Amino acid sequence: MDQSTALHLLVVPAVAVTVAAVSRRRGWPAPLILVLAGLALSPFVPGYALDPEIVLLVLLPPLLYSAAIDSSYLGLKSVRRPVLLLSVGLVLFSTLVIGWVTHLLLPDLPMAAAFVLGAVVAPPDAVAAVAVARRLGLPRRVITILVGESLFNDATALTAYRVAVAAVMGEGITWLGALGRFAYAAAGGAVVGLVLAWLLSKALRALRDALVENTVLLLTPFGAYLAAELAHASGVVSVVVVGLYVGHRLPRSGFGTRLMSGTVWKIMDFFLESIVFALIGLQMWPIVDAIDWSHPLEPVGMALAVFAAAVLARAVWVVPSLYLPRLLSRSVRGREAGPPSWRNAAVISWAGMRGVVSLAAAFAIPEDFPERPTLLFLTFTVVIGTLLVQGLSFPALIRWLRVSNEQEAFADDLAEAAAQQAAASAALARLEELLEEGVPDVHREVVEQLRLRTERRALTAWERLGGGTGPGGEETPATVYRRLRREMLAAEREVLVRFRDERRIDDEVLRRAMIEIDFEEATLGRA
Repeated sequence: MDQSTALHLLVVPAVAVTVAAVSRRRGWPAPLILVLAGLALSPFVPGYALDPEIVLLVLLPPLLYSAAIDSSYLGLKSVRRPVLLLSVGLVLFSTLVIGWVTHLLLPDLPMAAAFVLGAVVAPPDAVAAVAVARRLGLPRRVITILVGESLFNDATALTAYRVAVAAVMGEGITWLGALGRFAYAAAGGAVVGLVLAWLLSKALRALRDALVENTVLLLTPFGAYLAAELAHASGVVSVVVVGLYVGHRLPRSGFGTRLMSGTVWKIMDFFLESIVFALIGLQMWPIVDAIDWSHPLEPVGMALAVFAAAVLARAVWVVPSLYLPRLLSRSVRGREAGPPSWRNAAVISWAGMRGVVSLAAAFAIPEDFPERPTLLFLTFTVVIGTLLVQGLSFPALIRWLRVSNEQEAFADDLAEAAAQQAAASAALARLEELLEEGVPDVHREVVEQLRLRTERRALTAWERLGGGTGPGGEETPATVYRRLRREMLAAEREVLVRFRDERRIDDEVLRRAMIEIDFEEATLGRA
């Protein structure tokens, strides 16, 4: 490895994390700011071309896996119809529309080659959209649909991309063969994912060690992706299936595994997403430099036409796919609560930002492919255009449409309070059973403390509905307890740090004591 490469490996992540940190502190959309920063820095690192293998083998699996763990299997199951229509139907529809427009713009380009571009830019990357949606409080159903689409659409697009590339390179593939390859990739990926999920569950049951379990979970997305790809199936589907299984089963794991897992994947997401969006902007110079600018209106016109095709194809597909099945099928109307809001449909239609997977697929196009530099340029402009045009206007659209989850958030708090009440009742009932069984050496004050602590947790959930206030706006007892206890813990921390500074205790002793205080503060919940 030469010094220049080593410098890039260090400087690019450092700059990306710094920009992301500043964006988070300022309340700016970090993905979009990172793209702009990459664009500004691209002329200064002109040789920094994207390596598709790094994206597909190193960056994509953990990001997909983390998103799958963080999503809800039951939630995705409830929206499987719109997710399927978007992740499969919309991707194939966009591939055809964009391919047809590209062929009209470049008549000498074979139709199969034009479909390669269509498959490359067809799948939206919902990372930016979901980040904004959660921050602005979109309804859960909309977020679940966007997440589900982003989890599965890469598998459809990459399979269509490989089929189209094979056709251009003269491998002689038929439409029936293409459908067979697509079916095998999806089914094979699901089977590999299910087998690995079953093996993983057996392994985690045997380990019972939070550190080792999280190490295994950290390696899982890479193993799932490689195993499926070696079987010529979809690595994306395999990773998503394993991630959904792990996320669904994680509440049954030990508390140490959950605490550590949440921290590990938050750090991983922040780091990888920062790098991914910075890399998108950094591709500007090598891509633009490869285009013939003797007639600048031609590449600019083509870029605008393909960008418009990508945006309009999504809008044309989303609205009918959300409403027509309900009009045509009585069973669909019976399963679903009601027709989707036109405001939600508008938000989903505009949440079509493309991402790094499209760029990675474009860079993976063979060097001798017809019009490769032009296809790279068109891909880059669609990715940048959707991120900046749709991404920057997405918050304004949400506010203008007045789409929010306020009622949903209140219902969640109400459901949580009822669940905490039921859980507390079960805990108190179990305590009474243990006392009747004659648990030795249980003092009266210990039992009373156990009762009070259990009841306080249930009351906290109910008080949250009132913002932690009682009648007349006064603080409730639980709120006072949390406020005072936090002040006490802060005083304890100050003493411990002072003892360390005075060399009266070692750093290791300080860390051990601080962990106990941190865990107690974590149990206090929100103020």
